[in-house]
Amino acid sequence: MTNYWLFKSEPFKWSWEMQKAKGEAGEEWDGIRNYQARNNMRLMKLGDKGFFYHSNEGLEIVGIVEICALSHPDSTTDDERWDCVDIKAVCDMPNPVSLKQAKENPKLSEMALVKSTRLSVQPVTKKEWLEVCKMGGLSEPPL
Repeated sequence: MTNYWLFKSEPFKWSWEMQKAKGEAGEEWDGIRNYQARNNMRLMKLGDKGFFYHSNEGLEIVGIVEICALSHPDSTTDDERWDCVDIKAVCDMPNPVSLKQAKENPKLSEMALVKSTRLSVQPVTKKEWLEVCKMGGLSEPPL
């Protein structure tokens, strides 16, 4: 069973375009120093899908990614507490979905993005996944 997630990135540090440029190899989702976000990554399985969200600038879901490597030690630190996963780009969100739009949609009122805006790696329910994909113009969302 596929699980769904949301990954936040400041576009000046790591943008959707940079993620897409990594191709099939994907990229380590490193630098996370929050226990809840780390624990979310430890729950991820190969093939799980996620939204790629531009935080601070843009404040919108701009693409869809897939987990391509399971949780492993974060290469940016020697501290054994911190893990990361690798993600690869799957597709653009045809119409980026803004935080404002998500907050205005009653079907997303319980979504972590709406309620826990600071958490950098968040779970997304299947209902939320389908609703955001619909809002973003994906008639056949990756499942």
